[in-house]
Amino acid sequence: MDFKDNRMVKYLIEAKQELKKVTWPTKKETTKHTLIVIGLSLFVAAFLGVLDFAFSRALALFL
Repeated sequence: MDFKDNRMVKYLIEAKQELKKVTWPTKKETTKHTLIVIGLSLFVAAFLGVLDFAFSRALALFL
């Protein structure tokens, strides 16, 4: 069995070639998008926390 004929080796070679074609984000873009994700995550967490607090208070009034 020839080394180049191995399907796994072919796959890895092709994957390496495809990764060379990728346009990777700059450090500035990565930082910007990371901060956006963190900000949105904090917003959603705060929103859900407020909803949880409000519903637990409302439920306590009825029980």
